[in-house]
Amino acid sequence: MPLRNRVLPTGQIVADPARGTLTGNRGILVDRDGRMTNRQWALKAWITCVLEFRGRRRPVAQPRTWTELFFLDEAVAFSAGHRPCAYCRRADYNQFKAHWGGLKAGEMDQILHGERLNGREKRLHSVRLQDMPDGAFVLQDERPMLVMGDALLPYTPNGYRPPKPRMDGPAEALTPPSLIEILRHGYRPKLHLTAAPAPLG
Repeated sequence: MPLRNRVLPTGQIVADPARGTLTGNRGILVDRDGRMTNRQWALKAWITCVLEFRGRRRPVAQPRTWTELFFLDEAVAFSAGHRPCAYCRRADYNQFKAHWGGLKAGEMDQILHGERLNGREKRLHSVRLQDMPDGAFVLQDERPMLVMGDALLPYTPNGYRPPKPRMDGPAEALTPPSLIEILRHGYRPKLHLTAAPAPLG
């Protein structure tokens, strides 16, 4: 049975057998026996890490240490409100930080924490679909969609489905405003292979 450690673009943590391309954490989310609790976060520093780093290995869902979460790709991590890790993804973090005007990690985390949650619920942000940069997520027909060129790619835990036309009009952004600006200023998130451009049907 899969553990409840897969993060959706909505920020929810669910159990799903699909493999992710990135890991990360929000602090300790398991109890003393290693069972996942209902907590959605324990720290304001929500980070995204590489799956392998210097050959280190550790069991998943250990008690008394940070709990591994998994993401389809970095666009999903951004949508949920995570940023690059400054340790295992130093080059990405430095680029991310430069696009954010050199803010310190704690300052970024504080801003993102206010943008990603409305109480215990995901905070949505009203936007114009035509203004959204590639790599951002919007909610359309109650489904997370990745913005990519002239298309919207429907999300699934296994990858993106065939593209749908990107029409102009109002939309609800899942990706927090500060991360939308990071994308707009040139940061290129690491995307799942199914996000490659495809002709519109």
